[in-house]
Amino acid sequence: MEEKKITLTKELLENILQKESTEFIMALTDTYLGSIGGLLTADNMDKLNTNQHSLLAYRYLLEEVMEGGFIQLIHNGYGPYVLEGPFPFVIKKIWGFKDFGKFLFNVQHEYHMHKDEIFTELSEEEFMALYEQLEELNEYGDDFLDDFQETITPAIAEYVKNNIDKFA
Repeated sequence: MEEKKITLTKELLENILQKESTEFIMALTDTYLGSIGGLLTADNMDKLNTNQHSLLAYRYLLEEVMEGGFIQLIHNGYGPYVLEGPFPFVIKKIWGFKDFGKFLFNVQHEYHMHKDEIFTELSEEEFMALYEQLEELNEYGDDFLDDFQETITPAIAEYVKNNIDKFA
């Protein structure tokens, strides 16, 4: 069994557990970020366990895709952490969200095909043009919002609450 690295006080945990879906995920991952100095780095990655990393990856996905789709997520540097880390595997095989995991692996495929184009330094105009040039990747952002976000966020929150010992 994986050793958990970050633990919460009983009072803080009880407060977080009262929150609903997105607020719950944000509050719990805020504690992770707070305990590692606010920014995930190579030096502090080992302070989180795989489940904590996966929940943090979902938070980044949620924030970035809600704001500007997968193109923004990748351009802002979260692609390797969210799409190449353990998150897609964990979501599908360990947490049991098979359809969402399959969706993430499809996004991962597009990411690998286009990451060099997206990672480069771009003007605002060039960045915005990516949304037309990389239509399939852009559509995955819409698919997340239309097909997954409203159901997967509460499902992930419920999974975490039911398995809180793996996350806090």
